Amino acid sequence: MFPSGLFPSTLFPSNGRLAIAAAAAGLAGLLAAALGTTPSQAAAPVDHQSCRPDGMYTTPGVDVPYCSLYDADGRERLGADHQRRIIGYFTGWRTGKDGTPAYLVNNVPWDKVTHLNYAFGHVGSDNTLSVGSDTPTNEATGSSFPGVPGAELDPALPYKGHFNLLTKYKKEHPHVKTLISVGGWAESGGYFGDDGNRVASGGFYSMTVNADGSVNQAGIDTFSDSAVDFVKRYGFNGVDIDYEYPTSMKDAGNPLDWSIANDKRGSLVKGYAALMKTLREKLDRAGAADGKHYLLSIASPSSGYLLRGMETFQVTQYLDYVNIMSYDLHGAWNKYVGPNASLYDDGKDAELTAANVYGTEQYGGIGYLNTDWAYHYFRGAMPAGRINIGLPYYTRGFKNVQGGANGLWGTSSAGTCPAGSGLTSCGDGAVGVDNLWHDKDANGVESPAGSNPMWHAKNLEKNVLPDYLPAYGLTDTALTGTYARNYDSSLVAPWLWNDTKKVFLSTEDEQSVAAKADYVIDQGAGGTMIWELAGDYRWDATANGGKGQYVQGSTLTSLMYEKFKAASGYGTTRSTIALPQQTLPVDVTFTDFALGDSNYPINPKIHIVNNSSVTLPGGTEFRFDYANSAPGNAKDQSGFGLKVIRRDHTAANNIGGLKGVYNRVSVALPSWQSLAPGASVDIDFTYYLPVSTPANWTVDVGGTLYGLRGDLSRGATGSGTPSPSPSSSATGSPSPTAGPTSGTCTAPSWNPDTTYATAGTRVSWKGRHYTNKWWTRGEDPATGGQDGVWQDNGAC
Repeated sequence: MFPSGLFPSTLFPSNGRLAIAAAAAGLAGLLAAALGTTPSQAAAPVDHQSCRPDGMYTTPGVDVPYCSLYDADGRERLGADHQRRIIGYFTGWRTGKDGTPAYLVNNVPWDKVTHLNYAFGHVGSDNTLSVGSDTPTNEATGSSFPGVPGAELDPALPYKGHFNLLTKYKKEHPHVKTLISVGGWAESGGYFGDDGNRVASGGFYSMTVNADGSVNQAGIDTFSDSAVDFVKRYGFNGVDIDYEYPTSMKDAGNPLDWSIANDKRGSLVKGYAALMKTLREKLDRAGAADGKHYLLSIASPSSGYLLRGMETFQVTQYLDYVNIMSYDLHGAWNKYVGPNASLYDDGKDAELTAANVYGTEQYGGIGYLNTDWAYHYFRGAMPAGRINIGLPYYTRGFKNVQGGANGLWGTSSAGTCPAGSGLTSCGDGAVGVDNLWHDKDANGVESPAGSNPMWHAKNLEKNVLPDYLPAYGLTDTALTGTYARNYDSSLVAPWLWNDTKKVFLSTEDEQSVAAKADYVIDQGAGGTMIWELAGDYRWDATANGGKGQYVQGSTLTSLMYEKFKAASGYGTTRSTIALPQQTLPVDVTFTDFALGDSNYPINPKIHIVNNSSVTLPGGTEFRFDYANSAPGNAKDQSGFGLKVIRRDHTAANNIGGLKGVYNRVSVALPSWQSLAPGASVDIDFTYYLPVSTPANWTVDVGGTLYGLRGDLSRGATGSGTPSPSPSSSATGSPSPTAGPTSGTCTAPSWNPDTTYATAGTRVSWKGRHYTNKWWTRGEDPATGGQDGVWQDNGAC
């Protein structure tokens, strides 16, 4: 996500306590009468775990109030006429003070959206969440909007600005939730100071990772504590992290951040995971105290290139949902002319063709620069309903296009690239009237990108010379050539083609948005995310006293609302097959990823640790699913016989979309190799396109099938530490419940008041040995799980 068009590189408390306090029958009766319930109803506890979304992490020891936000199926309550999410980004800088059309909180279609993300907060130099100094000119907290009907501030609130109006309008529309979005393209590695100049503080890169590559847990704690304080102070429902990008791919993200980010590439994923886990846990604790669940979401890249450097995207378990930035798939950062946000691959993508993606057998003919591929990437680790696809309410475009069908899949090369872009070759981005929402490069010159709000693109299409051009510094008195609308149904992508100027502008309109809304419904996906609401349009007819041009509106958002309100509820189950309810504490992680361009083929180790108290015999079979964003040709090179036993998508390409969800894998311990309690084994896992964390694990132990605790599946049982079976021999069958084993522990006992600053410190606790992975204090080793700070090294 990026401001305006910046040039990119590729949450009911239980009444149980009240009833306990009113233990005497008479007092309980009076209390129940006051609450409108019977005494037995008032005393009934709330089983919040029954409302937890499938696959979602719960902070150990915290009764997270999921039922304040989710129903008994783990489905988010969105409002009476909202079956799917419509999440709109609201940007703080479109105030109209520069003479351009304003988009304020009163312009939001509050009855149509379900969530609003305020863009942006940033990571301050002190690692706290900030929107700048609280001054009268601060748009978020200090400004007022005199003379604007509907933008009158609520004087009862202790803050002004957009935040005041967001809180005011939420009282009128209580189904809408608001989140503070942190980062964005321009503020992931720094921020804009009160004077408007950018401060190169390092942002997320420095807050999560120290200069030596270690995780900056102190910085993460500071930020997370401040985030909790922030949402409470300003009435937000949660936090949205837009970190662009915690990937090991060199020169990814904003070129202004490369000098800081590139030296930390090997640690960014680890720091990202630590940040999201910490945020989740602190929001969970705050939610338990406040009796309401606080949301945590991210804006995620959709590019297969960026995702290749993000390992298996280990943070999905901490999220309420993910918003996929399934746009900026083509643009003037290279010469290949294509759609900004196509839904499907058509087998003709010029960029993929040039890289021989279609011709490389290991890729299985799969094109990965499309929304459907990105959706399936995340579907591998999450239920459909926790995934929202992104829609751009802006264009991207090129000029001087050569070849292609009305520009589509042609080329456009620039002689020089924008200053500060970090590029040595790039596409020839559209400028002027074809680039209304442009940013400026490092020299203050218009950055060519073909970036326009959709209302401006509609005026070009209708051959209307709008009245707002002078406000953007344009003096055109006529439009050159005509902008013919084109549409490719195989891609689900519209565009405008000006044959006179050889200008290609990739757009969205009613036809494409309707098709994407149908896709969301058909897939059972959670909904859509919009960047940004200010780009939507309506026709301002002269017959009604209007201007006879397209202006800001809510046509596309209203279309999605009408589609979604008639749909059924979204999908809440991750697995497509029945999984065992009994689970074993066998932890699985994917480790040893190569960095950046060396990460091909993608070849991590599957690190399996037997944290149960029984020996897993030779022949124990593990099965799991990985997303069919990668073809069903995974293999191992470690002699374990790993093989794909089911492929949902069997076609030789993904034209028209990937079918099904998964590839299912089987791998077994060799007959001669058992896995004792506390022991581990590493299995090679080789695949050819990025996948999110494999899920839906089963383990067959002596003919008894178990799930794995780390899958966090709804309805799964087991304490996580099974007792020994009557026989722990090769034919033994473990029980899924019981406490830890006993033994002689030689390491010092874990102390909650001790700071463990050095990774690898060995402690004993509850009959087991642990070593810490990074700095920690007060985190119980027995409750952290496979992704916690403490590595379980087995029984003493």
